[in-house]
Amino acid sequence: MLQYSLWKKTTIIVICLLAIIFVLPNILPHQIEKYTPTDYLQKLNLGLDLQGGGHLLLHVDSHATLDEFFSSRVFAIRRELRTRRIGITDLVIGKDKAVFRLRDRKHIDKANNIMMEFSHDITITVNPDNGVFTIKLRPEALLERHESVIGQTLEVVRRRIDALGTKEPTIQRQGKERIIVQVPGVQDPSQLKRVLGQTAKMTFHFVSSNYPPGSPLPSVLPNNITAYPSTEEINGQPEFIYALDNEVIVSGDQLVDAQATIDINNQPVVSFRFDVDGARAFGNATQNNIDRFLAILLDGKVISAPRIRAAILGGSGIIEGGFTVQSANELATLLRAGALPAPINILEERSVGPGLGQDSIDAGKIAITIGFIVVMIYMILSYGVFGMMANIALIVNIVLIIAALSLLQATLTLPGIAGIVLTVGMAVDANVLIFERIREEIYRGRNPINAIETGYARAMTTIIDSNLTTLFAALCLFALGSGPIKGFAVTLSIGIVSSMFSAIMITRWMVGAWALRYNMKILNL
Repeated sequence: MLQYSLWKKTTIIVICLLAIIFVLPNILPHQIEKYTPTDYLQKLNLGLDLQGGGHLLLHVDSHATLDEFFSSRVFAIRRELRTRRIGITDLVIGKDKAVFRLRDRKHIDKANNIMMEFSHDITITVNPDNGVFTIKLRPEALLERHESVIGQTLEVVRRRIDALGTKEPTIQRQGKERIIVQVPGVQDPSQLKRVLGQTAKMTFHFVSSNYPPGSPLPSVLPNNITAYPSTEEINGQPEFIYALDNEVIVSGDQLVDAQATIDINNQPVVSFRFDVDGARAFGNATQNNIDRFLAILLDGKVISAPRIRAAILGGSGIIEGGFTVQSANELATLLRAGALPAPINILEERSVGPGLGQDSIDAGKIAITIGFIVVMIYMILSYGVFGMMANIALIVNIVLIIAALSLLQATLTLPGIAGIVLTVGMAVDANVLIFERIREEIYRGRNPINAIETGYARAMTTIIDSNLTTLFAALCLFALGSGPIKGFAVTLSIGIVSSMFSAIMITRWMVGAWALRYNMKILNL
């Protein structure tokens, strides 16, 4: 039936009006943008190749954490041997092996049995003549640890970049130890490098009671105490050197939240909150050590060492360190995202300027305009009034695509523009099939109204089949592809859905209304 019901007409009008509303932020002048409700109406999210941004190639130093992992295994074995009253001496830990000797060779079998409990990670060889043990990590344990470190680093990098408010960053692994990071719209690359380059490993230690802050330190400290510089500097030198107990009171792994805030003195600080276990350990430590200094160690530097005035039992506190608003926000971001499991180095840094992105946008606009004009001319020359109606539907189709991209905040890239250009050419396919089918029905002697109804009915199956197969291919590209391929798949998928709506619903409404209004007896198509 060519006559549309009221609810169908209302649905079409509402969809078209909503599309126009969602497109408005992309065409309004900058002076009016601030008056639009940004929670609902947003501009197109442009990719790195269109709006510029930063490109970083990171190297993950997994060997550093592998050495730490190996050392922890060796120390665990040493603790277990000491618990069983087996003494060792001459312990030497290298990069790939550890060697030690038993004080009493009669414990060789007992020590070997104890160390077999760790055999899932290590291989053990022993010289029965001198009681020397050699420990090495198994190759599969090394590989498993390496893959775990890379995976954790990817996740931490992603959380840190997401916390900066960037949209649609590209973060992917390259090779064995490298990560590519592409962040569209970054105006300050130095901030991005600071956030990504900092390990953000935070621990809480007591300042040694024998060496309070500001006191001179001996050249050699006891084994249970380590000296660390403060973050505050005077003429390029640390303001203080703190002597900290090696025992970790609470680690940053037990933080569940960190936020930049303002204290009662109107100074930027970072508030933090521990999990249940961290809160218990922090509360016990502060309750039993009133008037001692508790240092906050971040990546080998003391950012704050306040005196404990009272027990902190709620599991929360603040970090004071002479922060600016930006540095407080950056530290809170790092603590929320978690510490990197291994140091990372920036191997390559490239920037895509907005000028190059604007050139790409201009070229895309020209391509879309040329394709649009050529298609419109062809449709008018081929189908006359019906071609004009198809062109109106084509305009609506473009509006629907831009509105959908803006609403979904999908990233538009240069391949995405190519997908829109392709959609412009494909959008009239359905109308061409319908109009050709109507021509065939007229040649068979049907009257115009009957020919139009039959043409739409018989072409519908072909239209749905052809568009669905293309849509399935686009969805496969989106699921299996990455980066630019996904951008192309997104615009192509949206274009297929919107073109089916415009061709089946909008064009049919216009053709049917025109045919019924003029009660055509002869149709020249």
